[in-house]
Amino acid sequence: MTRQKISQRKAGRAEEDEDWWKFTFEIVHNTRMSQDPPPEKEPAAEEPSKAKSRKTAEAEPRHAPELLTQVASLPALPGVYRYFDVQEQVLYVGKAISLKKRVSSYFQKDHGGTRIGHMVSKIARMETTVVRSEAEALLLENNLIKTLKPKYNILFRDDKSYPYLKVTHASTNAPVQSSGHASAAQVSRIVYYRGAVDKRHHYFGPYPSVWAVREAIQLLQKVFRLRTCEDTVFNNRTRPCLLFQIKRCSGPCVGQISAPDYQRDVDSAMRMLKGETQEVMAAIEARMMAHADKLEFEQAAELRNQMSALSKVLHQQAVDTVGDQDVDILAVKVQGGKACVNLAMVRGGRHLGDRPYFPVHVDQDEPADVLEAFISQHYLEVPVPPTLITSHAVDKMLVEALTEQTGVRINALHQPREQRRVWLEMAQQNADIQLARLLAEEGSQQARTRALAEALDMAVDDLEQLRVECFDISHTAGEATQASCVVYHHHKMQSAEYRRYNIDGITGGDDYAAMRQVLMRRYSKLAESVRAGEGKLPDLVLIDGGKGQVSMAREVFESLGLDLSRIVGVEKGEGRKVGLEELVFADGREKVYLGKDSAALMLVAQIRDEAHRFAITGMRAARAKVRVGGSKLEDIPGVGPKKRAKLLQRFGGARGVADASVQDLCTVEGISEELAQTIYNALR
Repeated sequence: MTRQKISQRKAGRAEEDEDWWKFTFEIVHNTRMSQDPPPEKEPAAEEPSKAKSRKTAEAEPRHAPELLTQVASLPALPGVYRYFDVQEQVLYVGKAISLKKRVSSYFQKDHGGTRIGHMVSKIARMETTVVRSEAEALLLENNLIKTLKPKYNILFRDDKSYPYLKVTHASTNAPVQSSGHASAAQVSRIVYYRGAVDKRHHYFGPYPSVWAVREAIQLLQKVFRLRTCEDTVFNNRTRPCLLFQIKRCSGPCVGQISAPDYQRDVDSAMRMLKGETQEVMAAIEARMMAHADKLEFEQAAELRNQMSALSKVLHQQAVDTVGDQDVDILAVKVQGGKACVNLAMVRGGRHLGDRPYFPVHVDQDEPADVLEAFISQHYLEVPVPPTLITSHAVDKMLVEALTEQTGVRINALHQPREQRRVWLEMAQQNADIQLARLLAEEGSQQARTRALAEALDMAVDDLEQLRVECFDISHTAGEATQASCVVYHHHKMQSAEYRRYNIDGITGGDDYAAMRQVLMRRYSKLAESVRAGEGKLPDLVLIDGGKGQVSMAREVFESLGLDLSRIVGVEKGEGRKVGLEELVFADGREKVYLGKDSAALMLVAQIRDEAHRFAITGMRAARAKVRVGGSKLEDIPGVGPKKRAKLLQRFGGARGVADASVQDLCTVEGISEELAQTIYNALR
């Protein structure tokens, strides 16, 4: 779809808006699946053809007549549809150019025993929403997918953590330093960045990894010698730093370069990041020749060295650099009920690396379906480049809808040539490798789960449902005691279910009392739910400790009337060496040593170490909050976690914030003069 067609469509849409809203509506069908009628008595003899047709008819899913009537009455307009089962769980969310044709196809075709067939057989009711265009349908569909997480949709993890290279804005109106040198506000800075975009600054990316951003920063330091230091460091320099000595910075903090010359280097760096490398080289060469004509040989030599450094960088990147500016390469691999979409990025003509994505709810889906799901979900959150190179052909209507939604003319290539083909082959190979690694890891993890169940004689019907909870206590000389609980389920750690508990009312350093308190808080209400037939206890409760810790756990479980066989302590071996741990049981069984190379012990150690890590990070954060008074900042109206983090990062801690002036506080992003005065007064 060309931009001209898009503008024509938008113009036509504006003319039709008044009439449109007269018939835009949302159809919500709250019909439930009716009971199947009793089967008729089968005749004694039946022809094979009739028997086959009868069996096929019986195999087809049956739905309430009201639901089928509503399907038949759907309009031939673009929109989004949602299917629900009898438990009101969302089964599937989809979009359509024509709701009537698309939704009817689910109920008219025989899907057999496929994944779609299973879904259709469970549909009890549906909801539909009419929209004005396929682009609006695409946006609404993916918003609903991310919100509702339907069982039969291919889901990609919502990832908004792409890193960028940020070039800060240089303000010409900012005051100079007392020394007469330019202030930090007048001198642009290059920095690695994640987070919300501020329109005052320039952002380049996204980059696939932190490493790629840092490599770009090092490249710019070598060629253009741009500063990377914090503003507070910049404003307090009295002599050049080490980066100036090793020719990685031009020293604008102490006047080693004029503000216009530095800004010229910043502009050249940004042009290079945009892929205009030859133009940058030509501009530097012209400046060098101009200085040479004026017999200013020292300045000409500096520019010659800059050209030499840039030429060396371009030579190193020659394999990756082609005429394309911004390109994304997408390769997909589906195997064993799993899928991997490998995204490789080219920005400014340079190949920056790749990043794998592993969707869920992939069963019998085709690679093209997985790829289209990724494109529709990913590029509504991340800027889309003008060129996409894909391992499988994607629907042209999807590309046109994405073009209309993002405002970027997108060209999707399926069978590229020359360098683009090399990029696609590399991306496909990486997708194959990443998926093979995932399958191997999952197979290994399942083997560990099975080994643990066998080693402890656990009667578990489905290893997928085996649930392990592990507890650990952490403190420093009794200060800021915290307990952690981590969860292992579905053959992997479930970080969303982790919990920390602040321990109060005990003698500092009393780990036994801390363990008693956390277990009572964790399982007292759960025990009541279990007795009421509503809750479910974990299959295994791991305690990081020996007999003393296990005895505390046994007392808690006995008081709550819970099964003692679920409690297992992980006791450190001789010399606290890894691999010599022994398992201590609360129900009186003898200690068990699983062996240094036991898969079961590896899983126990993995869960125990994760509990220890989670506990110690929480304890350190709580201790730092108590010691440096970080909580005082959060108590100030208008200062939330994000602004608090920026303040602590800028001034090196709470004491640095307390010592800062109002003017210094105003230099922090998001801190107004009024809020800076409030912070200044609150900390004094």
